[in-house]
Amino acid sequence: MRDESLSLRQELIEYPEDSDILTQLNSGQLLVVNSRRRNGLIIYKRFHAEFAGPGAAVGSFFDVDCARVVPVGDLSLVYPESQEERQKAYLIRRQWIRLTQQLTDNPVPLQRAQMILNQFDNYFGPEIVAELPDEAFALLVGVLPQTVRMMRHNAENLDIRIRM
Repeated sequence: MRDESLSLRQELIEYPEDSDILTQLNSGQLLVVNSRRRNGLIIYKRFHAEFAGPGAAVGSFFDVDCARVVPVGDLSLVYPESQEERQKAYLIRRQWIRLTQQLTDNPVPLQRAQMILNQFDNYFGPEIVAELPDEAFALLVGVLPQTVRMMRHNAENLDIRIRM
């Protein structure tokens, strides 16, 4: 019964436009990426981007400086109902940031581009990855958009061995 009442209280927030999401995040209000869906949000900061996946906190002090957002999958955001839910969402946001950081530790730009594409492809599938802009992936791992484009379109032709 608790789960049923929780899902009724956790109002899903639908956004017809990316600008609506941006406005919500810039307001400083805390939201959570719905952990019951394969979805997320790429959040553009001034010089980089961050990915907030299922269960991650968005908005609040994390994202008052965001400039653009790109929804990934069928984005669904919910309001956290308790302090415990907020705390858990903060920790999950840190985990998503750490995962991306591990990819950026690789000094080879082509490999970073390939690894971020592989991560998203494995989690979200090729159809969703194909819809996402090269610039978003590039900002996530610190490469040029052309590097991501090259890996997307010529990965099978490049003689690159990626060790994961």
